[in-house]
Amino acid sequence: MMKRLFLIFSAVVLAIGALMHASAFNKVSLAVTKSDIASFAGNSLKVLWLADSVTAMLLAAVFAIAAARPSTASNWILMLLAMIPATTAVLIYTFVGNFIGGHIMLAAGIAAFIGGLLRS
Repeated sequence: MMKRLFLIFSAVVLAIGALMHASAFNKVSLAVTKSDIASFAGNSLKVLWLADSVTAMLLAAVFAIAAARPSTASNWILMLLAMIPATTAVLIYTFVGNFIGGHIMLAAGIAAFIGGLLRS
């Protein structure tokens, strides 16, 4: 039961974070358009912005499925996948600093990792 709760928590946090992140895309896109950044760099930022939202949403789906049917994912796979938001948090803290996105990713990563450690 605890395994499922940790995985559900991670899934919900990642889904909310993904929606928040995606909802800011138009602001980021406008800022890129107004800047003098090279076209390739600006378009790359847009791709990476949306890719981060999609990745978080897909991980949310995986963790939700694993919570609903624990036999669908091994503990090792869950712990490995938990490293995606955890390392994203480290990168956010490194390059952006103390920011809510880092906290969201860290909480989701830790919860999913703990979920992977626990037996069904």
